[in-house]
Order: sequence, then C-alpha cells, then structure tokens
Amino acid sequence: MALELPKQTLVQMYRKMVLIRRFEERAGQQYGLGQIGGFCHLYIGQEAVAVGALTALEDADYVIGGYREHGLALARGVPPGQLMAELFGKATGTSKGKGGSMHLFDRSRNFLGGYGIVGGQIPIATGYGWAIKYRNENKCCLCFFGEAAVNQGSFHESLNLAGIWNLPVVYLIENNRYGMGTPVDLSTSIRKLSARACCYDIANATFDGMDVFAVFQNVREAVERAKRGEGATLLEALTYRFRGHSMADPATYRAKEEVEAERKRDPIPKLRQHLLSRQTATEAELTEIEAEAKKQVDEAVREAQRAPDPAPEAIYENVYSEDIPVDRLEFTGQR
Repeated sequence: MALELPKQTLVQMYRKMVLIRRFEERAGQQYGLGQIGGFCHLYIGQEAVAVGALTALEDADYVIGGYREHGLALARGVPPGQLMAELFGKATGTSKGKGGSMHLFDRSRNFLGGYGIVGGQIPIATGYGWAIKYRNENKCCLCFFGEAAVNQGSFHESLNLAGIWNLPVVYLIENNRYGMGTPVDLSTSIRKLSARACCYDIANATFDGMDVFAVFQNVREAVERAKRGEGATLLEALTYRFRGHSMADPATYRAKEEVEAERKRDPIPKLRQHLLSRQTATEAELTEIEAEAKKQVDEAVREAQRAPDPAPEAIYENVYSEDIPVDRLEFTGQR
C-alpha cells in the first residue's frame, strides 16, 4: 500500500507523527509545571490513526473528535503555537483560550472541535453528514471517538439515522483498549466493535491502528464510498495509548509487561524503518525532520508563554451568534 504513495506524502506522514509525539511530550511536561490547567489527555501512541486518517481526506471534508484531540488538530494542520496557546488558556489559542485541551476548534480547516462529553460528537458528525447530502456536496465528515463511546445511546441513534438516510459519514473508533481504567472486554460484550455496524446495514472494517498505511487505506476506501453516495462506514482502529487516560491517571491498572509489549509496536519507529529500508528517505533527512519537530514545539511553548491572557470582557464574546441581528432575538430575561 505504501508504495502507491509518493515520497512527499510518506515523508509528510512521518513529519506529522513526530511533531505530534514531541508536542504531546512537551504538553505533558508543561502540565506538570502548572502551565496547563484543567484536564489534559495525551495522544502518545495513537499518532498513526490521526495521520493516516487525515491524509486520506481533502481539505473540504469535515473532521470532528473527542477530548483526546491534540493529535487530530496537528494532523489537520493547526499551527503548534496556536494549539499550545490554547492549552495555556491564552487569547491567541484556537478557541481564544476559552476551550482548553478538550475543546480545540479551527473553522478555517473544517476542524469542528473536540468534545468533552463521551460520544457527544457523534450526533454532530451525523448532522454534518445530513447537511452535506442536503446541499449535494462532494464531501464527507470523519468522526473520531474511543471504544467506550460505542456503548452510548448517541452512538446507536446516530448510526441508525446514518443507515436510514445513507449519510456520507466515516465513524472511526480509536480502540485503545481502555475506557479510562476499564478494559474494553469488561465493558462491551462484543469483541469486534466494528461489527455493530451490521445492526444498521452500513459498511465496517477493523484494522491495525498502529500501522499508518492500514489506517490510510481503510479510511480512504470509506471516504471514497461516502462520496460515491454509498453511505456511512464504521471503522475500528486497534491502537494503544502509552500514557494514562489523562495526566491525572498513573495507569496502575496496566501490567508493565503489557505496556512494554505494546511499545514494540510504536508506529513512529515502524514508519521510520519503512522509509529507510525502501530508501524513501535517508537517515540524515529523518534526523533533520526530528530536530525540526523539536524546534517547532520549543517555539510553540515560547509563543504560548508570550501570548496575552484573554481580556476580561472577552467573557461576553461568542455567547450569541453575531450573524443574527439583536432585534430579531427575543429575550426572556436580561442579556
């Protein structure tokens, strides 16, 4: 599969995966130093899912995720400095410092945000799919969520509607095996989560989420299917997070041997070896990419540290839509 992709695409995949890893490592460090408040869910280990999936999309397509979405935003092209500023709660952040780690948003890149409620993004993605079909647009919506979300009512209601209305939505389960600290086999009766699509008569597939090429291939096929008018797909990427559920989680519920075994499947060294073995890139080129990623993240931290805090009056901004004249709104109380 990889041989079908041009060198530029393959090298860009590696560049993005390394950037996500370095960014998340620094985000964890800055959280420990008290520079980042609230919750912080790192994407370390799952980089192949974000990069493989988003490489298969076009810029006009929509992307929406849950609260572990730093990697998705970076893979979509959100600048690291702007993203780090949001984590720091600064005015120059993607959500002007109001969203923080779990609510990143970039309308200019059709990145529809991260959502703090488990499964909360799934109905929204379904709504975007309906809008795409209503407008007769050649687009799709790619929706990321974890394996724990498949037990939410919003998941089942959304897939049912997607099946009925034949919507251009790709639902992607990032199965990292743990819903917070609960193993998936203790919370879900079915082992192959993508098989739940059969209940709604939509396409499905399960694949190795630690292999960026497997992710790319399956998502690309699902996107093409959606744009041909053949409806939604439920995909399941079998991946693994190397850190705890959040920065507050020591992950003591996992055996050390399990984590060490999974680290041998790290998608970044795997892609690096692939590029070297097929002479797609040289050792020097990849080393330069790694150094550049570190430099970008260092600058992102400095940029966030220099950025201003939101002005106190900013609390009143973006409360009501500015597209609707005030005289057309009816208020029952004081504004």
